[in-house]
Amino acid sequence: MPDLLPIPRQTPSAVTPVRPAASDPLREAAIELEASFLAQMLKSAGLGESREGFGGGAGEEQFTSFLIREQATQIARSGGIGLAESLYHALKETQGE
Repeated sequence: MPDLLPIPRQTPSAVTPVRPAASDPLREAAIELEASFLAQMLKSAGLGESREGFGGGAGEEQFTSFLIREQATQIARSGGIGLAESLYHALKETQGE
């Protein structure tokens, strides 16, 4: 049996979620826009659709949109797909910074 190599551990900085500075509304707006985009993608992918054999009902239908939005926001705040960063730089350029 060959020797197994150890699995390298990630440093805490490699897994730290991206948090916008409280004084940077432009970055916050970019993250919110990415979250909106991701929410639509998750909805189109079928996340939150009622299952026939389990769950369902009026309560689930009413709160599904909140669940999808919160999941999309958490994805965007933890680095997302890079859309927020691109939007932030593009918006920053238009403001002449």
